Parts: sequence; structure tokens; C-alpha cells
Amino acid sequence: MTLAARTYVALVHYPVYDRDRQLITTAITNLDIHDLARSSMTYGISGYHLITPIAAQRELASRILRHWTPGQGPASNDFRRQALERVEVLPSIEDSIARITQIAGAPLVCATSARSSGRAISYGGLPKDPALSGRPLLLLFGTGWGLAEEVVDRVDRVLAPIQGGAEYNHLSVRSAAAIVLDRLFGDRN
Repeated sequence: MTLAARTYVALVHYPVYDRDRQLITTAITNLDIHDLARSSMTYGISGYHLITPIAAQRELASRILRHWTPGQGPASNDFRRQALERVEVLPSIEDSIARITQIAGAPLVCATSARSSGRAISYGGLPKDPALSGRPLLLLFGTGWGLAEEVVDRVDRVLAPIQGGAEYNHLSVRSAAAIVLDRLFGDRN
């Protein structure tokens, strides 16, 4: 089984920072649900977890997913249904890890961040990491102004930040996730 087929993406809405580095819970957006699901499907990712502790936000996401999977949506766009069928809405990162462990074994958990870290692993180095051999991979993407340090401190690996050609470094999470997935799993032939 390829690494992509053993990989799960989690979009984390808590615990994340706001611009003042205060811990917050961000709101789920319709664009994030759809775009990360489509990117995940494009690169053959096994699953996509939306993480929020707020029950009303989980219900909103579930209602959107019900529209596009068994609901009316497939009649107008079956490609979207295929991508959204891989989405699961969960209350915490721990629940995501437990779900993956139940399905495929304990994952290697890797955070993404726009901030530099002394622990950063390169995009070429992660797939070759011996600790990943045969294990599932969980890639955590933070919303707002990024994953809380308490999350980053507990993960197994931290991917190097995406560096563009300018000092500005504040991509949307949708763009960042697509770039990360392409760097890890894109066809380089």
C-alpha cells in the first residue's frame, strides 16, 4: 500500500491561535470542507478528518456532507460526492488518532506550520522516515493562525514550512494543504 493510501489529513479547528496568539476555536467553512476533500481525493489520501469540539459546528459540517453524499448533491456533481465520502467530523485530535488506529494502526502524527521549527523534517525526508515504515500517517493542518504549541510539542514530526519567494508567509489552509500534498505525493515525472 502506498504512503498516500495510508495517509489521513486532519483540519484542526481547536486548539489553534488567533492573531494575538490566544487559544481559540475557529469556525468550519464550506470551502475548507470541499477543497481539502478534493485535494485529498486527487492525491489518493485515505481519509480527511474535520476536528472541532463544538457540537453545532460538527452538525453543520455533517449536514453539508449529507447533502453531497447520500442527499441531492450527487445528481449535480458526483465527483464532489466521491471526495466528500472520505470526510469524517470528529471532536478532537485524539479522536482522529483513535479512529485511524482502529482502522489501520497507530499513525505517525505530523504537524504542519508556517513557523520554522528546529524539529522540522523535509518533504523528501518524511516519506523515507524509518518510523513511518508500514504505518499510517496523520497530517495535521491548523486553521486560524496555526496549531497551538501544545499540539506541536506532542506530535512525532513537524514538516518544514512552505517557503515562497517573498517574506509574506500566510497562505490559506486550503492552499497550504494542496501544496503539502503535492510535495509529498505529486507526480514528479
